[in-house]
Amino acid sequence: MGNSANATSALGRAALSTQITKRAEAGFNLLELLIVMAIMVLMLALAVPLARSWWSELQVEMAASEVATTLRLARSLAVRHAARVAVRFYPDADGNLRHAIYRDGDGDGVRSDDIDRGVDKMLRSARSGPLGGVRAGIPEGWSPRRPGSRKALDRLDDPVRFGRSNMASFTAHGGASPGTIYLTDGRFHLFAVRVNNRSGKIKILRYDTRAEVWF
Repeated sequence: MGNSANATSALGRAALSTQITKRAEAGFNLLELLIVMAIMVLMLALAVPLARSWWSELQVEMAASEVATTLRLARSLAVRHAARVAVRFYPDADGNLRHAIYRDGDGDGVRSDDIDRGVDKMLRSARSGPLGGVRAGIPEGWSPRRPGSRKALDRLDDPVRFGRSNMASFTAHGGASPGTIYLTDGRFHLFAVRVNNRSGKIKILRYDTRAEVWF
């Protein structure tokens, strides 16, 4: 009788121990789950701003590539037609950028007055430029340096600079009027599309605010 009672007691203690162990394991698993969820939420909170910044940078870079493609097309047309060809940019107050390509019609280069009089003919119709939050301009409050210089950039309200003109002109031999077009998302990123006067080559540059250099 005593042995039976002891056996029953031992079985009861074993069952109770098993239940306690299962409850402890369940509690530990729940704690683990909560920790993992907390880490995921933290990582998501950190990742969202980074993802937005990356996407915004990509949009500005794509816009710069579109402008560079238009300039390269104008250069190739100048060589093909053996005449001066220019891209005329039309930036508005909101930073929207329209452009069209014209060919010199009277041998004096592509000029605004000749375009208005119909002497210099349009080769490619005017179209809207970069979209998706990208605009021609410099982020407000920024004081970037000039590309290729340690001096601060002046005329921060003028994002299209080919001398005092808004036209990038190419010769029949592929040379060009030097100049720069600045594109930004208005907050974090600034790109420049540069035209070299001797070779007529087009290059895209990105501004590093920490190092204050273009690369």
